[in-house]
Amino acid sequence: MYWQKRFDRKNPNQEIETEMLHIRQKHKDYGCLRMTNELRNRGFHVNKKKVQRLIRKLGIEIRSYTRKSRRYSSYHGKVGTITKNRIHRRFYTSVYHQKITTDTTELKYFDHDPKGIIRQRKLYLDPFMDMYNSEILSYRISEKPNALAIMEGLEEAIRLMNDCPYRRTFHSDQGWAYQMKAYSLNLKKQNIFQSMSRKGNCLDNSIMENFFSLLKQEIYHGKTYSSFEELKTAIDNYIYYYNNERMKKKLNWKSPVQFRKTA
Repeated sequence: MYWQKRFDRKNPNQEIETEMLHIRQKHKDYGCLRMTNELRNRGFHVNKKKVQRLIRKLGIEIRSYTRKSRRYSSYHGKVGTITKNRIHRRFYTSVYHQKITTDTTELKYFDHDPKGIIRQRKLYLDPFMDMYNSEILSYRISEKPNALAIMEGLEEAIRLMNDCPYRRTFHSDQGWAYQMKAYSLNLKKQNIFQSMSRKGNCLDNSIMENFFSLLKQEIYHGKTYSSFEELKTAIDNYIYYYNNERMKKKLNWKSPVQFRKTA
């Protein structure tokens, strides 16, 4: 009789499980902690262990791919002016739009040439990130690494930062584009400090490397893109999602835009 009653009992977690499935449809890379906090935001008071158990039961574990590949390097030696490292891995700031970092990453896709042969092509992403809340302020996507894309992204980021009451700092690696005279003069004209990582030391800009790792893990590795536009659209959608919806633990489980608006 005991087991008969258990078999006939309704699932006490049915409502939570339904909500978890809805969350997974929108946030396909939310693990146990983010899932728990998203449920709490929606009015469900559950603990991490219960969510972990229900994730296994529903079979909605994260299936993200990672893959090691040659890292794109924009360092071509000393082709312009090298500046000192003013950040020194002090990425935290309590003032938004005060410290900005940038870098370039390379992503690959497949395309057909005029003869119908499948060729591997490359796409380059140049984002500018606010260290205050890891928000991507501006970015450019191009088929080749070029100065125009970086200068356009720089000018847009500078316009968005005009509300900062303190002197601003732009950080980057020692890539050829950031050594350009036009890049340095633009920063000087706006009374902005320029800072550069030490040569061959990616940890000096680890906050940006972390963003690139997230982007590639969540929308790139394990997937094949068949055109420039398809990959560009995926990146555009991800950056909007990252800025406005993807919660971060260090931001008190808010998205970068939510954190900036409530600060």
